[in-house]
Amino acid sequence: MARAGPCHPRGVPSFPRLTLQGKAFAALSALLVVMLLIFVGFSRIGLQRGLGPYVAEIELARMDWLAYRLQAIYVQHGGWQTLHGQPGLWRELRRPRNLQMPVIGPADPPPDPLLLHTPEPSAQQPVDALSRRLGVVDARGALVAGAPPRPGGARTALRDGEGRTVGHLVLAPPDGLERDADRAFLAKQLGFVVWTGVAGLALALLLSWWLARRWLRPIGALVQGAQALAAGRLQARVPEQADSEEFTRLIHTFNDMAEQLASMEASRRQWIGDMAHELRTPLAAMRAEIEAVQDGVRRFDARTAQRLHRQVMRLIHLVGDLRASVDMAGGEPTAALVPVRPLALLREAMAAMQSRFDQAGVALHALPDLAALAAAQGGPRVRGDAQQLHRVFLNLLENSLRYTDPGGRLEVSAGVQRGHLQLRLDDTAPGALPHELPHLFERLYRAEASRHRAVGDLGGSGLGLAICRTIVQAHGGHIEASASPLGGLRIALTLPLLEEPA
Repeated sequence: MARAGPCHPRGVPSFPRLTLQGKAFAALSALLVVMLLIFVGFSRIGLQRGLGPYVAEIELARMDWLAYRLQAIYVQHGGWQTLHGQPGLWRELRRPRNLQMPVIGPADPPPDPLLLHTPEPSAQQPVDALSRRLGVVDARGALVAGAPPRPGGARTALRDGEGRTVGHLVLAPPDGLERDADRAFLAKQLGFVVWTGVAGLALALLLSWWLARRWLRPIGALVQGAQALAAGRLQARVPEQADSEEFTRLIHTFNDMAEQLASMEASRRQWIGDMAHELRTPLAAMRAEIEAVQDGVRRFDARTAQRLHRQVMRLIHLVGDLRASVDMAGGEPTAALVPVRPLALLREAMAAMQSRFDQAGVALHALPDLAALAAAQGGPRVRGDAQQLHRVFLNLLENSLRYTDPGGRLEVSAGVQRGHLQLRLDDTAPGALPHELPHLFERLYRAEASRHRAVGDLGGSGLGLAICRTIVQAHGGHIEASASPLGGLRIALTLPLLEEPA
């Protein structure tokens, strides 16, 4: 039993979807077919409406003998009054074989000798057929004899002896083209129009297929590039093409995205490698201590327990900083922002760190401008999270303590400018090299030996300044590092104020 093709859940058979190139080609093809049908239809209407006036022009062109006779009548009698008053004269003038002038009347002047030698007409015209369509009008358009003029008819100018136009010989188009010759002529012309349109349609379809393929080729390249990125080949790039500015910009944007993805992947690999190195160091120290105790090389005493405790604390500190860095990666504060006084939080952090600064032999000074600003109505207010801002101040003080030589000092100052609170932390040597300053706030970045001194066994995780930057940016502020006039490092922190202090 034959199997049915793929169907939708409700039993409707599915059909292969057209590609963008196929859709563009189908749309252009449908447009061209509609245009061809419109062209053929209007051509048929135009031929049917234009064939009658054309036939009238041909017939009137063969009646120059009649125009010559009418001009002679006008010159002989000085006007159209004779032709207008004698209908029989108009019938006699229309007779093609009558080469003699008809009798006009005893009082009329003798006929013009030119009328006696009227040239022979080229063809016999049926009088009854022409009588319904042929007529004469004067220079003002008034009917003189015969049938009145109709729209679309042909006309020949009638002139006097001095070349002035005195009237027109008019011939209306045939009422119907029912003869076999007329139908054959119309069918032949329509056939020519149809074949010409079909040839043009075929050429236009080929051209539209070529253009659709050429214009939409970059989309195929973009699809392949996206598939390569999805497969993990982040080095894949799409060659830029100059055929279309829009596609060139799209491809350029795609390549930029691929560059950023490759950079992020490289950063991620470096991040994992750095974290593995950071975690390996305390773990290796703990393993060495434990194995030394197991092998009997070292006794498990209070000093050994203290060393193990320090390594465990280092791991806890590193994992805490790592968790805080990951939690704040989105740049959003973890709690609702409320009005807080950052200078009070800074003074609390300085008080908490004072004993450690004293033990390390580093002086911690709050400059007078900080004390004066904090004393003015409790200090300026910002909208923020007090716990996170307190962590920022602790990390900055910890960083300065860790990388300042004994006997040095740290000076903390504050000021208000343009609706922002500005805090500056300046420490003494050693300082960071100029090329290190832009990278100090990156995760796990470590300065070179000029500013790389660990306090005790804890050292730094390389995440403290990165956490500070994330928190400050989440509060709408800015933080940067530069060389300090004291010879060390300056950390400048800016936070937007709720209102200007008086």
